[in-house]
Amino acid sequence: QVQLVESGGGSVQPGGSLRLSCIASGFTFSSFAMGWYRQAPGKERDMVAHISSTGGRTNYADSVKGRFAISRHNGNNTLYLQMNSLKSEDTAVYYCARVSGLYWTPISWGQGTQVTVSS
Repeated sequence: QVQLVESGGGSVQPGGSLRLSCIASGFTFSSFAMGWYRQAPGKERDMVAHISSTGGRTNYADSVKGRFAISRHNGNNTLYLQMNSLKSEDTAVYYCARVSGLYWTPISWGQGTQVTVSS
């Protein structure tokens, strides 16, 4: 079955950096676009970034443009999210997702990893 396992979350001070990873299994990773989403307490789950199956196309939420970078390594079935210049408002549970279709619709989710940005 499809499995998406995130890692790399933790606590960091404002201005710091973290890199999240997501290891995928149970499907042909290189055939699917992927995405990162996040959910803060009491809020809806929002898109952070998407990447096409080949990695040639990406898109980002306005709130993270210029600070976050999504990438993937199809050879080892891994998705990444490099997060720089972190702010307190980036605090959330971050989820890896397999997405599909014209509108990057999530069809599979990981269990999430907590990111806390606080001084």
